[in-house]
Amino acid sequence: MAGIGGPVFDAARRKHLATAFMEGGGQYHSIRPGYPAESLDWLAEAATGPIHDVLDVGAGTGKYTQLLAGRGWSMTAVDPSADMLAELVRDMPQATTLVGTAEHCGLPSSSMDLVVAAQAWHWCDPLAASTELARVLRTGGTLGLVWNQLDVAVPWVHRLARIMHAGDVLKPNFHPEIGPEFASAQAHTTRWVQIMTPADIMELAKSRSYYLKAGEHIRTKVMGNLQWYLFEHLGHGPGTEMELPYMSQTWRTHKL
Repeated sequence: MAGIGGPVFDAARRKHLATAFMEGGGQYHSIRPGYPAESLDWLAEAATGPIHDVLDVGAGTGKYTQLLAGRGWSMTAVDPSADMLAELVRDMPQATTLVGTAEHCGLPSSSMDLVVAAQAWHWCDPLAASTELARVLRTGGTLGLVWNQLDVAVPWVHRLARIMHAGDVLKPNFHPEIGPEFASAQAHTTRWVQIMTPADIMELAKSRSYYLKAGEHIRTKVMGNLQWYLFEHLGHGPGTEMELPYMSQTWRTHKL
């Protein structure tokens, strides 16, 4: 299974798949997992000074922004999809939202203490994004890069990820590319579970870029394979609650 860290998407492929998330914010928000609080705790403890202003870039519907909201910070969320940001505002009207990207976020220089990109860095040009986010961060400010991924060390989850074509599974030697504006990054891993039914897992598959950009024949095949695997092979009933294991990997660095 191709995971992040190799082979890497070329620019054209990255842009093509990323367009899958310009719409469908409601479905994405209802089924995608959140993030463990430990991820943000670990980012915040590395701050070189007080945190007041935070940016969630590639924020989507606000899955990581929900963690930021609990800290009482001034929050800004940037995403290329207005549809996704509309979902974020419904839950967190106190957040400032802007349509933009990590490469061009449209914010003033030296305006942020913490910038987070959760489940988003692999859609970015990492060097251009590093330059832009370094511009936005104050000196010594923290950059956090976060990935949720299915814990494929669990055999049944590994097979599930293959059926779903879950490409966002990090290679064991993965290290995100970050520009020279930042110090060497440190990593932290949190293992946790999401309670889901088989129907939820099928909806989760529908929220992934592979499925969203596929033709009807491929979509039908993926759903058929999932039905066989979850109900026949694993023997779950339609409403069975399952523990779906995840790993959240958080990287932190600071602006030099």
